[in-house]
Parts: sequence; C-alpha cells; structure tokens
Amino acid sequence: MTLRLNGRPVPVIGTARIYVCGITPYGTTHLGHASTFVWIDVLARVLRHTGVEVEVCRNITDVDDDMFDQARRQNADWRTLATRQTYRFEEDMRVLRVGHPTYEPQAHVYIDEVIALAEALLAAGVAYERGGAVYQRGAPVAERAGLDRDAALALLAEHGGRHATDAGKDDPLDSPVWQRSAEGEPAWPSPWGPGRPGWHSECAAMALATLGPGIDVHGGGADLAFPHHAFEAAQAEDATGVRPFARSWLHAGTVTVGGEKMAKSTGNLVLVHDLLEDNWPAGAIRLLLIDRPWAASWDYSAGALADAAARLDRLWSRAGTSAADAGAEQAAVDALLDDLDVPRALDIAEEAGGHTLRAVGALLGLF
Repeated sequence: MTLRLNGRPVPVIGTARIYVCGITPYGTTHLGHASTFVWIDVLARVLRHTGVEVEVCRNITDVDDDMFDQARRQNADWRTLATRQTYRFEEDMRVLRVGHPTYEPQAHVYIDEVIALAEALLAAGVAYERGGAVYQRGAPVAERAGLDRDAALALLAEHGGRHATDAGKDDPLDSPVWQRSAEGEPAWPSPWGPGRPGWHSECAAMALATLGPGIDVHGGGADLAFPHHAFEAAQAEDATGVRPFARSWLHAGTVTVGGEKMAKSTGNLVLVHDLLEDNWPAGAIRLLLIDRPWAASWDYSAGALADAAARLDRLWSRAGTSAADAGAEQAAVDALLDDLDVPRALDIAEEAGGHTLRAVGALLGLF
C-alpha cells in the first residue's frame, strides 16, 4: 500500500522521514497551528498503519524576530516565555491526541549547525557575507518556486519579517542565513561576528541535522510555502547537493475567521486551550480540523465546531453497533491513502458502523 499526496505516490523504503515547521513559542496554540500538526499526525498514523516506520521532526523556533518582540512587550526573558508557551503547546497537542515527535529541536541549540550551513552556502557561491551577516541570493530561489520577481517580492514583503527591506542586501529578494542581532537581542559568536540565525536557515539546519539531507514529506501552513519553505529547501539542496530536499509537501489550508486569516498579528486567534476550557470535546476539535481536504482553506465559526461535535456524537453512536465489514474498513483505509481523504474515509466507516468505524476512528485519533 502506497500513500499518494498531491496526486503523486510517495513510496517509502524503510523509514518515512517527516519534517514539520513548528511553533514560534508565543500566543499558542491557535487553530491554525493545530490544523497543521493534527494533519501531520494523521499522515504519520496512516503510514504506520501500512507498516512503515515513521520519524517526525517538529521544531521549536525560539530564536525569532517576533519571539523577541513579544518578550519585550511582556517585559519577560525570551527563554522563560518560550519555555512557558512550549509547555502549553505540548499539553494542547497531548489533549488533541497528537503523537509526540521523534525529534523536537529548539533553534537556540542548533547555532553551530546554522553556522556550518552558512559556510557551506558561501563555499557553494549562493550566498555572500556583508557587514557581519550572510545573505542567500534570492532570485534563483524565486525562479525555482515558479514565481516572477513581482510576485516573489510581494510575498517576501508579507512574510519576510523585518529583513524584507534590509538595505544591506545586494537584492531585495536576498535573505539572511546569519544576521546581526538587534540591540537587546541574544547573540552568538560566528566567523562573521556576533549574531544569530536567519529564520529559513534554522529550519534547514535542524532538518538536516536530525533527518539527513533528504526527507519524504515536509509539512507546514500554506502561508509558509514562500518565502520560508522555498528558501529552506534551496539552502538544504545547495549545501548538500541532494535534490529534492523534500519529495512531497503538505501545506495545510489557511484557517480564517470571518474571512480574515487567523494570525497573531491580526489578534483573531481561537486558542485550543480556550475551547477546551469551554468544555468542547478534544475529539470534536480534532474532527473539525480534519473533516475536510487538508489543502483547503476554511473559515472557523462556533457553528462549525458545534456541527463537528454533533457529528462526533453520531459517530460514537454508530460505532457502538456490532456490525463488521472488512471490505468497508479496507475501502476507508484506501481513501486515507489517497491524499488523506478523511471525509470519504469517515463516510464509508460511518455507513458500515460497528468495528469498521471503531477501527477508522481510532486510526484517525478520534476515539
């Protein structure tokens, strides 16, 4: 049995290696976060069901512009804030029945690996040093991603952080692999002077250090496709010579509220912790997140969560019957292997009821 993602088979020989971009540990855990990590958990469960060993790396981006800005606003030590928020995040994942990853690297522990990555990119001629920073040339990255210059610049302005307009770069599309720390930010020694990693290089270094030069599936929110994933993949490929960095990508659809993206910057977060405090069942929250195509964007509402809770009750009721249908169970598994089609798998299992529904519900982490 071979999994298909994005309409293409992802055959696995030996161990499936999955990397998913984790949280920047503040303001966690909102449904946008949870959607990505629950989908990766479903992917891992389905692969394990086929007999494949799975390794999941889910990082913690605790060295980050927004992380330091938030710590300043709260007058808190950034490490203390990161530790507190990481604990809350992991508790939310536990309650949502998301399996603990094989690896959970924290960016501040992988400074040496980022420095080694920057040195490799300089040696490959795809990066340059300027005033204590190392920049990756971005025009080839946009070209690999199939974007014209204007589209790439627009996305970089939206998702590139404070360095999107850095005047020290040769080209606005270039991105820091290693950067000078701003006043009051932590800094580590490097061959180019004290500083800290760039965002994309943190993930590239942590993925390479834990899973090696090529991975089977890379996950993350749809908004990370460019610039983050494009630059991360280019760094890994240019440093190691191994292409592609990821054989398949799972970009989970964006979660919106009233049509506006759920994000820390907009202040419209719906936190898993708050929903649980309001006595919504964890299974209903999980069902809300996965009873849809994984790549589809969707709008959260209290009514949608109530519908998910009602459907979960119906599933529990149908699962309590004594029916058994081996053919239906296999059909449901086949649906999951076909691009993680949870809605079709659940419809098949719900109609069959009994053992089939109990097995499929357990496989999806609902029961």
